Amino acid sequence: MTGTTGTPGSSRLSLSDTEAHIELNEAYGAHNYHPLRVVLSTGEGAWVTDVEGRRYLDCLAGYSALNFGHSHPRLVARARDQLGRLTLTSRAFYNDQLGPFARDLAQLTGKEMVLPMNSGAEAVETAIKVARKWGYLIKGVPENQATIVAMEGNFHGRTTTIVSFSTDPVATAHYAPYTPGFRLVPYGDPTALEAAIDDSTVAVLLEPIQGESGVIIPPEGYLQQVRTLCNSAGVLMVADEIQSGLARTGRTFACDHDEVVPDVYVLGKALGGGLYPVSAIAADGDVLEVITPGSHGSTFGGNPLAAAIGREVIAMLQTGEFQTRAETLGDRLAAGLGELVGHGVDKVRARGLWAGVDVSPELSTGRHACEQLLEHGILAKEAHGQTLRLAPPLVASEDDIDLVVAAFRTICSG
Repeated sequence: MTGTTGTPGSSRLSLSDTEAHIELNEAYGAHNYHPLRVVLSTGEGAWVTDVEGRRYLDCLAGYSALNFGHSHPRLVARARDQLGRLTLTSRAFYNDQLGPFARDLAQLTGKEMVLPMNSGAEAVETAIKVARKWGYLIKGVPENQATIVAMEGNFHGRTTTIVSFSTDPVATAHYAPYTPGFRLVPYGDPTALEAAIDDSTVAVLLEPIQGESGVIIPPEGYLQQVRTLCNSAGVLMVADEIQSGLARTGRTFACDHDEVVPDVYVLGKALGGGLYPVSAIAADGDVLEVITPGSHGSTFGGNPLAAAIGREVIAMLQTGEFQTRAETLGDRLAAGLGELVGHGVDKVRARGLWAGVDVSPELSTGRHACEQLLEHGILAKEAHGQTLRLAPPLVASEDDIDLVVAAFRTICSG
């Protein structure tokens, strides 16, 4: 171990000792992640620096939480200002930041009301609760019989309820008994979806693009078919835009590519600007008014700091700058990676500045490819098997995108 400064936990741990930091994490932290062997210390824009002073282009961007990059000066300034004013009141009282945030997010989504939470998983749980309560009180589904249709290959979070309808065995193993009330259908198959909907169905929950599965883009027209089926059956269309939303795909929401408006938007990640956990669902009053005082809540949900940051994020999105950047830079990334198909890359799926790259099995595994990219100053993460997902911050430059393509070309050439 380079520059040993003591046993794990020693107060004399050097900030430049990568292996010591990793050892400390492994000794005292639960092993629920398998990180690449890099210890990051600072970040600015699309770039991060490790404890040894090495710089890397961040092509994961916190699973799209860092759409605006690291330490965006506008967001940092807004957060710093609010930190010095008021950070938490609980929802027992009003605060002067939540109302403006809720109004602006409602306007951004085109919905009438907003229910704020913290993490993305909390937002999904909130959407599930709202859909069920709406089903009982408004649609008239008999109590305890509500069902929600979800998609195979989904990723919506890791709570016990959410993993109950996951098809990832790593996420579900040994967490039973699972929560009932969910039906799974193949993603992109409208016939299977129609067959799964009946009088007990209160909602269809889906990602407009499946991120964790490897940036899986549904067939053309599929989201429109989902919208039509939901309309005809009288069920809620719930779109999880936690990863795909807020400019990542070149539109404010991924649903916008298909001119589809869901009944419920589920938002998180980039809504907090990479500074703070902020999530929410947005829907019209005939849906969200089923939530009454005491029936759902969160101590930190809608706190002044979260609301102030979230409102600044919304203001930045309203210019359209980041949507345009995602589209332009995404075209550049897709074109560059597309040239490698058949030369170490089997397939590239891209929508905006978000790409799933299937590396050839004879060349590498997804994990090994990430380790190779790390050696070339590119931070990426595998999804499953042979697939890497790329999501650079939207503040990346054209030169940054070219570096990504060049690094892939190098590892593909041997």
